[in-house]
Amino acid sequence: MENRGIYYIDFGTQAHFVEEIEKMNSEYYFKNRRNRMYHIITYGCQMNVHDSEKLAGMLNAMGYIETQNIEEADLIIFNTCAVREHAESRVYGNIGPLKKLKDKKPDLIIGVCGCMPQQVEVAQKLARLFPFLDIIFGTKSLHRFPQLLYKAITEHKTVIDVAEDEDVVAEGIPTARKEGVSAFVNIIYGCNNFCSYCIVPYVRGRERSRRPEEILFEIEQLAANGVKEVTLLGQNVNSYGKDLPDGIPFHKLLEKVNDINGIERIRFVTSHPKDLLDDLIYAMRDLEKVCEHIHLPVQSGSTRILKEMNRHYTKEDYLKLVEKLKNNIPDIAITTDIIVGFPGETEEDFEDTLDVVKKVEFDSAFTFMYSKRRGTRAAQMPNQVPDEVKRERFQRLLKLVEEIALKKNKQMLGNTYEILIDGYAKKNNLLVGRTRTNKVVNVKCSEDFMYKFVNVRILEATEHWLYGEVI
Repeated sequence: MENRGIYYIDFGTQAHFVEEIEKMNSEYYFKNRRNRMYHIITYGCQMNVHDSEKLAGMLNAMGYIETQNIEEADLIIFNTCAVREHAESRVYGNIGPLKKLKDKKPDLIIGVCGCMPQQVEVAQKLARLFPFLDIIFGTKSLHRFPQLLYKAITEHKTVIDVAEDEDVVAEGIPTARKEGVSAFVNIIYGCNNFCSYCIVPYVRGRERSRRPEEILFEIEQLAANGVKEVTLLGQNVNSYGKDLPDGIPFHKLLEKVNDINGIERIRFVTSHPKDLLDDLIYAMRDLEKVCEHIHLPVQSGSTRILKEMNRHYTKEDYLKLVEKLKNNIPDIAITTDIIVGFPGETEEDFEDTLDVVKKVEFDSAFTFMYSKRRGTRAAQMPNQVPDEVKRERFQRLLKLVEEIALKKNKQMLGNTYEILIDGYAKKNNLLVGRTRTNKVVNVKCSEDFMYKFVNVRILEATEHWLYGEVI
């Protein structure tokens, strides 16, 4: 029994197109003694990052290899975000200069996918502004990428695919994850909340959960390949399973993931406060592999603004939820998202936001100035806050958030924490990892520690990262 128009498909339906393009690329290699190469540029959230891993997996299956040099690529894909205006502007600014590269390399394939072109008017605008684009497709067409690419290659015209009415869950898409011991795993797609400022339900569709057996099988395979930490992804993970006739709730899914041998840490994002129930709090408390960190977007501290945002909780509701989390999980780290300058926000409303930040003492916060999103209710609201007011409030908020983050990080000085080393720091030849509470720790140590758990004593603290030594 399928649920509310949601249907499940297997990537095997694309096998013919994968094979045909792989054949073309093999012939190209034998003729030119080089592989065709691809380059993917990703904007936005973890969901987009994971979608790019799927694009890479499909391209690898079709005989392409990845390059970090955009100049030598035979295929360039922009995987886009539509949540903020700034992200959209960057995409437009970065596509234009590729016209010269396309003129030099007429066989170069350039595509744009993701949240931006899922909006029909944006897809049409992209085609109009950049007629040299070969493929334009939205989030709901990701599983059809080989078919779209085959059509673009063989028909030599711009292929546009924006499936507005499809609510698909596609299983079996090959995924090219970066080397390491951490992996993203989608558990639910889309969103039903329709916050008045947010474009996500329009570009990601309605909520549709993956079947638990598919999720568990994927994680078991990851564990068998050496992955030690998984992050379960969804616009609202707390809604997981509600749309499945025989589904299980999110806390039960966590219990099953907790039982998988080889997985040692479990994280998840994102949680909507209105759906964070006691059962999930108790699961976080009792399941040894679930990390003591939650990302819980508050967006505003003003009950009046929260109502206008269609968030379905009050300032008091949020603070009670935080109190319950801290009472059950004393060492929990809480991070959040905050929007400054939502339409109609007064100085009193903003002071309520500052009050919540002071009371909760977030470990970190993603802070944003409100940005109009075409098609959302908030874009049509009166009393839009002037940019200069938004900028001034944003700076005050950022100063407070960073003061609290620095204070909390300094409280860790001299203490020892288990760190999972999973990469290189941006400078100083250090390795980097995270605590269970998701704090970034730079460590001066041998590369022998890469992808391992180590005990690290914290010696230095800033607002955004810690520094420590292995003991």
